[in-house]
Amino acid sequence: MSRRIAIIGAGPGGLASAMLLAKAGVDVTLYESRDVVGGRSSTITAPTESGTFRFDMGPTFFLYPRVLADIFAACGRSLEDEVELIRLDPQYHLVFEGGGEIQATGDMARMAAEIARFSPADAAALPRFMADNRKKLAVFRPVLENAFNSMRDLMRPQVMRGLSRLRPHRSVDSDLGTYFRDERVRLAFSFQSKYLGMSPFRCPSLFTILSFMEYEFGVYHPRGGTGAVMAAMARVARDLGVKIQLGEPVEEVLFEGRRAVGVRTRGEAKRYDALVINADFAQTMTKLVPDSIRRRWSDRKIATKKFSCSTFMMYLGIEGDVPGLSHHTIYLADDYRRNIAEIEAGEAPRRPSFYVQNACVTDPALAPPGHSTLYVLVPVGHRIGDGVDWAAETARYRALTLQRLERIGIPDIEKRIRFEKILTPQGWEDDLQIYRGATFNLAHNLGQMLHFRPRNRFEDLDGVYLVGGGTHPGSGLPVIFESARITSRLMAEDLGLDAHWEAPSAMAQDHYEPAIAEAL
Repeated sequence: MSRRIAIIGAGPGGLASAMLLAKAGVDVTLYESRDVVGGRSSTITAPTESGTFRFDMGPTFFLYPRVLADIFAACGRSLEDEVELIRLDPQYHLVFEGGGEIQATGDMARMAAEIARFSPADAAALPRFMADNRKKLAVFRPVLENAFNSMRDLMRPQVMRGLSRLRPHRSVDSDLGTYFRDERVRLAFSFQSKYLGMSPFRCPSLFTILSFMEYEFGVYHPRGGTGAVMAAMARVARDLGVKIQLGEPVEEVLFEGRRAVGVRTRGEAKRYDALVINADFAQTMTKLVPDSIRRRWSDRKIATKKFSCSTFMMYLGIEGDVPGLSHHTIYLADDYRRNIAEIEAGEAPRRPSFYVQNACVTDPALAPPGHSTLYVLVPVGHRIGDGVDWAAETARYRALTLQRLERIGIPDIEKRIRFEKILTPQGWEDDLQIYRGATFNLAHNLGQMLHFRPRNRFEDLDGVYLVGGGTHPGSGLPVIFESARITSRLMAEDLGLDAHWEAPSAMAQDHYEPAIAEAL
């Protein structure tokens, strides 16, 4: 008799886990409260009189496809056959409020020329930065690919090699200072810490690998948007026998003692051998799991943890296009440190940095003919106590954001808007069920990484496994996919399954990743 498990949440981690566990012979039911798959990586579909606009809800930078390609291969499928991934070059356009810009590219000769306009010495240091981070990723990969269930796991030889390069006394910015003297160049290689919802001045130095990975492996646009990747994963999961229950929120997790034995949906109790939680960790624990049976991760303890920033989002369907606007544009405020300080205080920055995706320059089908989609993201503080009243503040911040768009060549945009959706930190919390509206989950400081993070085999409850940005290894799509592999292996072992996931071919790996082991 096959084992029956439930997965709560059809985000990227839940979908990847469903694929792998179904391939291992598990009877999988995946519950999703919304009517679309993908969670924060889903597609916003907006029919209008002009036609239909489609937007990524959350992630728009698709990085390091190797992990997901491996998961598809393990399930006997090819990622390339299911989704078209378009490598962007330039991968994004950086604009500095204080002056200067960089057309970021994985072509190292061209990238060095871009940097040389700011500092010839910094351009000369680019090969050293790439070589050092190639080694850092190679030795740290075992840390990212394995579970951390106790302090003992830190003592594994491969892990110790990776941790030796962690340099805990350095932040991302200070580590970059050993290569690049110009602050704008350092920002070009450190704004990626926002993918973790963190400041480059606090984020551990390990995460210089984020910018390295963009330049080494590329930035991709999935045709149809990131939501198209989620749809492909759901398609494969269903082919493998997964039952995906859309529009069916889990109302309660059922326990016998500290062991999870099922869920209640639509008023009906349903028993399972184990649960995978892909929904937002803190929100799920505080809403669905009794505080009395949690020891390490009580409500009180969760409230003391550090959480990522939030985002003020504008999804705009506009008439016409924006000549000269790149697929990805990042505008970095002149006083970036003050910007960060305001965000960390739970505020909405007065002169914010922002990011704009103009996806139709690559993928015109995302908008009706003669129209475009603009995705605008402004990092802001997550909800803290009596902080920003977003119900009262939204109109003012919308006007400020539209005004700031003029700085990248988008004037008078309001009269061309044919569709508009705004999502604030309050909306992330209320509509998407994200704790405090912290869109990138638990922060990634040293006290909230590895075994200090909620563990994949959840330590507070029996029969409960975690996947997604709130568990090890952390946030970001490639890392969330890795969490699904870790969690699926642990569950397969615990359920006594002989999981024979197909190994990816060397050709598939080399397509997305050069022989990085040579760096050792």
